[in-house]
Amino acid sequence: MTILTILIISFFILVSAFYVGSEFSIVSSRKSRIKQLSDEGNFLAERLLSIIQEPQKLNRYIACSQIGITLSNLLLGAYGQSSLTVYLTPLIQKWAYFQEGVAYSTATVIVLIVLTGLMLVLGELIPKYIALQYPTQTALITVLPMIWSMSIFSWFIPIINGSGMMVLKFLGKGQESHKHIHSPEEIELLFAESRDGGLLEPDEHKRLHQALKLSIRPAHQLMVPRLHMLALDVETPLEEILNKITDSPYSRLPVYRKSIDNIIGIIHTKDLMKYYINNGSITSIEKIMRRPLFIPDTVKAYRLLSILKEKHSHQAIIVDEFGGVGGLLTLEDVLSDLMGDVADEFKPDYPHPEQLDDGRIRIPGIMLLDEVEQWLGVKWKGNNVDTVGGYVVEVLGHLPVEKEHVTIEGLDVEIEKIVHMAVFSILVKPLQKDKEDNG
Repeated sequence: MTILTILIISFFILVSAFYVGSEFSIVSSRKSRIKQLSDEGNFLAERLLSIIQEPQKLNRYIACSQIGITLSNLLLGAYGQSSLTVYLTPLIQKWAYFQEGVAYSTATVIVLIVLTGLMLVLGELIPKYIALQYPTQTALITVLPMIWSMSIFSWFIPIINGSGMMVLKFLGKGQESHKHIHSPEEIELLFAESRDGGLLEPDEHKRLHQALKLSIRPAHQLMVPRLHMLALDVETPLEEILNKITDSPYSRLPVYRKSIDNIIGIIHTKDLMKYYINNGSITSIEKIMRRPLFIPDTVKAYRLLSILKEKHSHQAIIVDEFGGVGGLLTLEDVLSDLMGDVADEFKPDYPHPEQLDDGRIRIPGIMLLDEVEQWLGVKWKGNNVDTVGGYVVEVLGHLPVEKEHVTIEGLDVEIEKIVHMAVFSILVKPLQKDKEDNG
């Protein structure tokens, strides 16, 4: 076996590695990053962007890579078989005392196994790993040689792509472009990987996670339930209404007639002051009320932001499927879900989970089920409920009473407080059996 033979075999392996790297790198590169480099004047990025942006060019690019990989593999096999088998056959005859035919067949198998292993490791796995690890750099390095290769194989690429399209049509499948389309779950995985890799701070990852959830979170999961709403009865004496408005930490309050299911307006403290300054007295708040905005409780949070912006409103009354008032939602509620609680010295804090001295955890009844795992280490998933209080009632099958105990997912749950027949808070601790097992 001469040096020339080794060089030719190495050349075919390198050719395969080049085409493998070019294929995996272009489908793994982020279009936004390539565009950024292109805008900065990077010539290679400009050429690469022109290919990524056009599905037909990208298909030709990938087809060219496949042609290059296939040809290099075939040529390596043919050349290696003809050159190495002839060299190896007499050695096997000498060492193993095989007949010439048996020695030739054995040499053929050995050459096939060795070349396949070399091609698999050096020509496939390693370049693929490098391309996936450094997609942008690899794509930029390989783009010009790939453009030249596309010119060389320009007569053959349409035949390959056309044959593939015919097979897809026969199978009833359409051609899919090589676009980077990710589901919300895949995007969340990318966020988590970026956080684990040190590219995102924990707080940044949390905000991105919350922003992603806005696309699926309905209004009834963000609203203040009607049980906790502060509203005014329009038939209440004016002096009492003014006292409530003065004592309230809120600048906007719903106004109802006889029943909270009959919201007739929204009173704004700024409107109240302007009216008093202009008229000297207030005879009725009905003249000052603004028209309320009603939104179904199934509307997703991202759509809520658009509606509030379109209607120039900071709050909306959430209506359930039966037409009753389900709760109140403000722009602050949506932003708090995205950015975390926004502190306000004039507003009372919403109840939060609290670690007690005896090892138990106090969980608010209005806490959403998907937030429980970070506190208790287990997932709670209800059938038709969203909150901890609703889930406890669902598990019990009846309205609970204070001090009642129930076991949920291996945890001992005590009903701590009931307000208006709703679970206000619970106390949770691990079962004694779990403690003994861990001890």
